[in-house]
Amino acid sequence: MTTGAGLTADLALAGLSVGSAAALSGVGLVVTHRTTGVLNLAQGAQAVATAYLLRELVVVRGWPLAPAAVFCLLVAAPAFGVLLDLAVFRPLQRRGAGTGETMVAGIGVFVLLVGAVVLLWGTAPFADAPALVGPRRLADLGGRALRLDTAVQLAAVLALAGGVGLVTRYTAFGLRVRAVVDNRPLAALTGIDADRVSAAGWAFGSFTAGLVGVLLAPFLLLDPYGLPLLVMETMAVAVAARLRSLPVAVGTGLALGVAQSELTRLRPAGQLLPLAEAVQANLFTVALLVAALLPWRGAADDSAIARPATPVRPGPATGAARAACAVLLLLPLGFRSEDLRHAVAVPALALVLLSLVVVTGYGGQVSLGQAGYAGLGALGTALLTSGRVPGVAALPAAAALLLAVTAVVPLGLLTGWPAIRRRGLALALVTFAVGTALSRLVFQQPYATSGLAVDRPAFLDGDAAFYTAELVLLGLALLLVRALHRGRLGRALAAMRDHQAGAGAAGVDVPRLKLVVFMAGAGLAALGGGLTALGGRAFSADAFDPVQSLLWFATVVVAGADSALGAVLAAALLTGLDAGTVPGVAAVVVGALAAAVGRLPGGLAGLLRRTGPRPPAAPPRLTPYGERARARLRARLPERRP
Repeated sequence: MTTGAGLTADLALAGLSVGSAAALSGVGLVVTHRTTGVLNLAQGAQAVATAYLLRELVVVRGWPLAPAAVFCLLVAAPAFGVLLDLAVFRPLQRRGAGTGETMVAGIGVFVLLVGAVVLLWGTAPFADAPALVGPRRLADLGGRALRLDTAVQLAAVLALAGGVGLVTRYTAFGLRVRAVVDNRPLAALTGIDADRVSAAGWAFGSFTAGLVGVLLAPFLLLDPYGLPLLVMETMAVAVAARLRSLPVAVGTGLALGVAQSELTRLRPAGQLLPLAEAVQANLFTVALLVAALLPWRGAADDSAIARPATPVRPGPATGAARAACAVLLLLPLGFRSEDLRHAVAVPALALVLLSLVVVTGYGGQVSLGQAGYAGLGALGTALLTSGRVPGVAALPAAAALLLAVTAVVPLGLLTGWPAIRRRGLALALVTFAVGTALSRLVFQQPYATSGLAVDRPAFLDGDAAFYTAELVLLGLALLLVRALHRGRLGRALAAMRDHQAGAGAAGVDVPRLKLVVFMAGAGLAALGGGLTALGGRAFSADAFDPVQSLLWFATVVVAGADSALGAVLAAALLTGLDAGTVPGVAAVVVGALAAAVGRLPGGLAGLLRRTGPRPPAAPPRLTPYGERARARLRARLPERRP
């Protein structure tokens, strides 16, 4: 019989396996950030792409495991890292782009790789990923079994972290690395090849990302959405280390792995059991949320994207885009019922993308967690229509949707309140952590979502009637967004977006304005999520996966973060590509464009503004007093003679 101490030791040894993989992820993120200044948000996608490539070579094409692993980890993964440096991030660094643009480019690479994996291998998970090291018994430590895979992973973590520390401290290359980290322009002036240092950092980071994916895949389903998100959750390790300390990253990763394993012994009685199990299974998500919310002096404080192009007066190109948008939205009303069923998703998705336009395009704030608010709107609508809310009888669908949206609006403070003191990368981590926590701890838990049924109102039971009602709500939302963008409030938002400190000095109440922006964004996203549930007549946690937040954010940036019209067109095109082509095409297109955001300031809407014909500028208008003064002046001047 296993004693309490024996069980603790067994669980600790089991937790070291997960903890060492998380520590490896943290080491790669820290090294990449220290050598390049970029937080590699694409690491999860790089991990899953390498794992899929190894499976393709070994399982499908019959390569021996050893040469296949050498090719994937020591050739393909580092080469891809160097390619990312050359094609995506180095051009941004050379023109002095801030961390906001590099973050958007990293999200674009993430979306591109996930889309490519789905395009090549489909969405069905695989359970036959090859293992580099088998889980056989290696040795006994005080009577406890130590598995070979755990020992190898732990040794790899210690060797890589120790090797990086020794190279950085005691070699000439390490001296150059430290010089580049401290002051890249000054290091370049002294003759140090900063580009070479960055390439080495990207190669190492991609190698560690691939190693994490290859190590985790045999113990999990090889899933194009689940595994990248799991690797991104291990970002908690690097965030806790503040992207600088390798010992802290290694220690945090191992500690979280052991703690997650030990928490399986916690079995509280009653209604707390499901919540305790959810926290135990998602401890890295909780740690990411806590680490992101803690004060972080080293976080960059700049905007998420390049400032939008200077708006111009509407011209023929803008009118054509509006006409195309109207045609795209009205055309489905003539479809057959089976085709209209796909179009029902367009207005709902457009509302979610509009929420990002308000938060990011108008307010200049990053939000990588809008899928969380959309999911809350969908879940609230489903719970209220099903009568699952304690003390509240089952409500009609329309009332349930209205009440759910009203309840979600103040929850925008979940990200709005931390945004008061954060911007750029720090805010991106908070919003992503909030969205991931909602997905893992709420949407994917049976205690919250099992047995839900979502019924439409009787007068909107048909798809045509429901689609018409969606268009009406979308039109009202567009009017609201237009009101936010105009007048005194619009000018205050533009000032906050362009220069937050300057806006505050000019008298703009920046903290209050941030809260308004996030609450408005939460309400629009919740409305879109509720319509998604009503359109599909069910609540689906997969529809509000955190990976969707990254795809939606990249889509809005590509379409033009400050363009409401672009968001609506993007929703139509995304839905059309998903319905009319194979899965993955939309993500590949959006990811490729987002990765090139440095060459596309203002997105496609900005490109349209710069290249489209501009109407002649209207003559300046004077006040009534100015008009009278000009008339008197003309009367006194001598009349010109030909």
